[in-house]
Amino acid sequence: MSESFNEPRLAINRVYTKRGDTGETSLVGGQRRPKDDLRIEAYGTIDELNSFIGMARHSAIELSLEELADILKRVQHELFNAGSILATLPEDVHPKQARVTESDSAQLELEIDRMNDEIPELRSFVLPGGCRLNAELHVCRTICRRAERLCVTLAREEDVPVEIVRYLNRLSDALFVWSRWASHRLGIEETLWQPNLASSGLS
Repeated sequence: MSESFNEPRLAINRVYTKRGDTGETSLVGGQRRPKDDLRIEAYGTIDELNSFIGMARHSAIELSLEELADILKRVQHELFNAGSILATLPEDVHPKQARVTESDSAQLELEIDRMNDEIPELRSFVLPGGCRLNAELHVCRTICRRAERLCVTLAREEDVPVEIVRYLNRLSDALFVWSRWASHRLGIEETLWQPNLASSGLS
């Protein structure tokens, strides 16, 4: 798991500062960047992903899938670590700052393999849906892929830890497996892609 880091010392007494009214925001090191800067877009998308995973975690709790809910909670912390690193230029990263590590990706692989062993072999593409949790996990998967693409693009211009890109790649795979696992545990039939059901009437 991520290396230990001192508890964040935050005192958020005012939500608004008005410093962003000109379309800029600050990185952890104090550098000002436009709000549509690629680095901001990358960690902002990870924040978006974290929010949707929170929604999926709540659904998992409601459906008594505590095992999945616990995993999703851990992932939320890992994503916050990734966002923290992306919001910090390499020269400003603290040696003990929480970050995504190889062990985080390795844990996802273990969970992918274990849960994939419980579900039927996939013989067709599946469509999101069948139940709300399945659809939510697919939404998370697609946002995760977008975050990964943004980090890959950012890495062409600035330093991005390879561990973050690898983690996002593995997480998107995990979210796909978890969506299938959730439906299987709930006894809900998957919706398989049938191309001839399109309105063009190819059948």
